[in-house]
Amino acid sequence: MIEIRNIAEEIRERGHAYRARVIQNREERANVDTAALLEVSVGTKLFHSIIVHHEAEFPIQIEERFVLASIAPDYGTLDFTRMTPNEYLTCIAPLERVEHRVCATMPDERMRGMLGLSASEPVLQMTRRTWSRSRLVSHAWLTHPGTRFELSAAFSIDD
Repeated sequence: MIEIRNIAEEIRERGHAYRARVIQNREERANVDTAALLEVSVGTKLFHSIIVHHEAEFPIQIEERFVLASIAPDYGTLDFTRMTPNEYLTCIAPLERVEHRVCATMPDERMRGMLGLSASEPVLQMTRRTWSRSRLVSHAWLTHPGTRFELSAAFSIDD
């Protein structure tokens, strides 16, 4: 089973300092692409955040997330250096369903800069969609340096 964890808690549990750098957190209107991602109409109000999460001094994740404003109306005003989007969204919209996809890819120049990567270093990118109360809440890309991330899962096989 893949568990949805708060990245700040994970880092602190390893005995390291956590820090977040907010690149943006703003209100937008859904365009054709974001409307399709969130299964809403073009023009729907949403929030778009980009946050770089650090473990000690190392950037370990870029979190780019679109969130429906109708479900999380305060999202655009929150200080995500003090709490993570996961922490906030879990409180206001308890998880009911989660969809994950993971792929290895080569980052673009912007991602390389945010993660401090060389031109030849790949990333692991998890695409996550979450639902609460039968409604899609958010669509996120969680991008990690390929050399500083491990995906692990544990599950039981029923007889």
